[in-house]
Amino acid sequence: MPVNLPTTLLRSFVAIIDSGSMQNAAEQVFLTQSALSLQIKRLEELVQQPLFGREGRRLALTPPGDVLLDYARRVLALHDEALAAVSAGQFAGPVRVGMVQDFAETLLTGLLSRFASLHPESQIFARVAGTAELQTMVERKQLDILLGFAAADDPGAIRTAPMTWYGDIALADLPVVPLAVLEKPCRFREAAVQSLDAVGRRYRIAVETPNLSTLRAAVQAGLGLTCRTPLFLHDLAVIDGDALPALPHVACIIETAPALAPATARLAQLASEVVRDL
Repeated sequence: MPVNLPTTLLRSFVAIIDSGSMQNAAEQVFLTQSALSLQIKRLEELVQQPLFGREGRRLALTPPGDVLLDYARRVLALHDEALAAVSAGQFAGPVRVGMVQDFAETLLTGLLSRFASLHPESQIFARVAGTAELQTMVERKQLDILLGFAAADDPGAIRTAPMTWYGDIALADLPVVPLAVLEKPCRFREAAVQSLDAVGRRYRIAVETPNLSTLRAAVQAGLGLTCRTPLFLHDLAVIDGDALPALPHVACIIETAPALAPATARLAQLASEVVRDL
């Protein structure tokens, strides 16, 4: 009997190469690292050749692994092409979308529930993180759609919005302005610091958190001032006038993987429409 190489094993094998590590590949194919290791072990048993070796701490392909990689890519491409042709995209894989916290709190329920009503059979994988981390995941083929922030002149901008200061205006009159910020990297944190530096205003980081809800609570409690965009922040006091320096605009961006299944492309379209209508 001829040996059959399951496409699930080949897909995991290719994912390790494309993502650069077992950890990244495990996230991409929705497996634990131990389960992924077992898959590779099974694939090596089927081909009766070692596929990976070690170069220091880095995984490297063996000569047989290098040969198999080219065939695996062609097999998977033909497999996916055949499935798409026969099923008209009905059996597409999970829709993988990543978004920054601002989008998640405002759009996650409405946007994804609307998408689910249009595509009830679709499976959704949602990741909430900073824009830089999400862009890395798109590059590593771990995400299909990204909703994040960028500079106002970014060519991928769906729309732009002003940044605004929020908090107790009395704090703006202090000799040293207390700031409430998200952990680095954060475009809003950088804008707040750079704008104060530009006019020689002293400041201190009074609250630093990875969580937008905690940031909002800190500002409401009068612990510090922050800057965000009014597109998403409606429950905090806005600081108008000349009490604090002007802030730049920010762009809302949507980035996608090069080739999207029909259902995933539909979600990207819906996301663009929602962001434009904010």
